[in-house]
Amino acid sequence: MRLPGQRPDQAGPRTPCLRRDDPPTQVLTLSLLDEVGEPRPSWGATACNPRKGNSHTWEDVQSELCDVILTAMVALRTITPDAGKVFAERLEHVADRSLTG
Repeated sequence: MRLPGQRPDQAGPRTPCLRRDDPPTQVLTLSLLDEVGEPRPSWGATACNPRKGNSHTWEDVQSELCDVILTAMVALRTITPDAGKVFAERLEHVADRSLTG
């Protein structure tokens, strides 16, 4: 398949975005994006939506935030066997930056 303006010698074979042997990182990324939107119940916990009032508790919000963290860790572990180390290093970097800046 050639893109508009692409010479015939530049067009390579089409490869699927997902191969059977690939880790499902794209699927996990989409799952993470879905999870990130789910702490929206915080609006219900603070009664910011006048139509719904207090529809959720802070425990609901805490559970949703934990789901975000778990989904992100599963995605991270899928792309590296050293997910714990990678996360710890990033946490240290963010803490250092926050405490010194």
